[in-house]
Amino acid sequence: MSDNSDMRRIYVFDTTLRDGEQSPGCTMNLRDKLLVAEHLEELRVDVIEAGFAIASSGDFESVKAIAGVVKNAAVASLCRSLPKDIDCAWEAVRGAKRPRIHTFIATSPIHMEFKLKMKPDAVYEQAVAMVKYARNLCEDVEFSLEDASRSERPFIYRVVEGVIAAGARTVNIPDTVGYAVPEQYGQLIADIRANVPNIAQARISVHCHNDLGLAVANSLAAVRAGAEQVECTVNGIGERAGNTALEELVMALQTRREFFQAETGVDATKIYATSRCVINVTGSRVQANKAIVGENAFAHESGIHQHGVLANPLTYEIMTPESIGLPRNKMVLGKHSGRHAFESRLNELGFHLEAARVAELFGKFKDLADRKKTVSDADIEALAHDVQTEAGGRVKLDRFNVTASNAVTPVSTIRLNRDGKLVEQVAASDGPINASFKAISQMLGVKVQLETFQLTAITGGADAQCEATVRVRDGERVYHGRGISTDVIEASILAYLQALNVLLDEAGQKKPASD
Repeated sequence: MSDNSDMRRIYVFDTTLRDGEQSPGCTMNLRDKLLVAEHLEELRVDVIEAGFAIASSGDFESVKAIAGVVKNAAVASLCRSLPKDIDCAWEAVRGAKRPRIHTFIATSPIHMEFKLKMKPDAVYEQAVAMVKYARNLCEDVEFSLEDASRSERPFIYRVVEGVIAAGARTVNIPDTVGYAVPEQYGQLIADIRANVPNIAQARISVHCHNDLGLAVANSLAAVRAGAEQVECTVNGIGERAGNTALEELVMALQTRREFFQAETGVDATKIYATSRCVINVTGSRVQANKAIVGENAFAHESGIHQHGVLANPLTYEIMTPESIGLPRNKMVLGKHSGRHAFESRLNELGFHLEAARVAELFGKFKDLADRKKTVSDADIEALAHDVQTEAGGRVKLDRFNVTASNAVTPVSTIRLNRDGKLVEQVAASDGPINASFKAISQMLGVKVQLETFQLTAITGGADAQCEATVRVRDGERVYHGRGISTDVIEASILAYLQALNVLLDEAGQKKPASD
């Protein structure tokens, strides 16, 4: 951060664990959420919105658990402007060192008429009353005017003034459906500052969606107009087209500091590690040309560009890979590498594990190095995330055997360890992976719909590790699983098992159904 006292401080409110998880297929279990929260703490975001406590018992427990471990950031729970919602949110966050209740109600004509079926006066009265109610429980209350970008200006001013008088410390002006454009959205923030008499008593926040691809641009326009908090998600994940991407917002402010005259408290060198963590726990990969964290973000193929970068990186790089924590050190690791070199590389990649975990991971690294000539950073990342998020589930793969050819129906024999008991199942299907999934489903007594299945080579070469990701649906719930191996069938089995373990855990079963 700059020492320039003229720089305005922009607070970063991260909602990866709430709005980000609402992205289809991005369901995270408690273990995943705690890992992401740990990375967000290292990133030094100001607020972590841990979830929507009243949405489910699982959400409540996740918010409560995160509130209990986060040491520096404020921990918030979203809630509707209803007493039962606010009570639930408070019970979930009250154990945090810095708890926050984040309550909301819609203020646009279309939402008030068709969703709430309430008149504006009733909406105003409820907003003010519920902020007062929340403030009696918690000192730090944030209020959001849902669909503010499509709300009428005089009503916005009235509601903002009323909730501030009722005790809201932060007022959020969301572009809930991604309708805004930068010029209009920036003017909205400026108009609020000019027309709300008590606006200085609260912090203005913005929350933008990316339906028109303008979430970051709108957020930056709001910052220029006087917004002091920006709500965002890692990699821009979220409902529909996603949210303001945290990494793009932070690096835009950092790279164009002289223009915005504003800065965050975020440690940008932790961006890469945090981005990779979210990719791995959600299975939501970013496109290669994604700004800041995409695979090609610092790649130069043009000869002219390559020459310029070699002569002086600033010719074509407005930021360095190191500025987001992407190391340039490409020291080769292989089967003769020692633990010290391995641990050093782990630290460079943003993994700081306890000794027991490092020892476990080093053993997996040596096993992999026996199968591969060299082990890449991507290989190490995959192993580390696999260890961090390893399903502590009740069901583990013991062994598998697949018989397949283009002349006979593929058959898979799977042996699982279920609560310490070895069980085996044979199944046939139209492919070896389908046969394996069928055998597992029969053993566990679960019927799920396979929504997506993807195989990706982590690195190049015939000996590359394969990453398999699956999403399975059980009724209204979608579960994500991930597996890595040099064998595509094994990776697929591990991914499927991880998803089903999460399903079984969520169902609260003591053990899988017996034979």
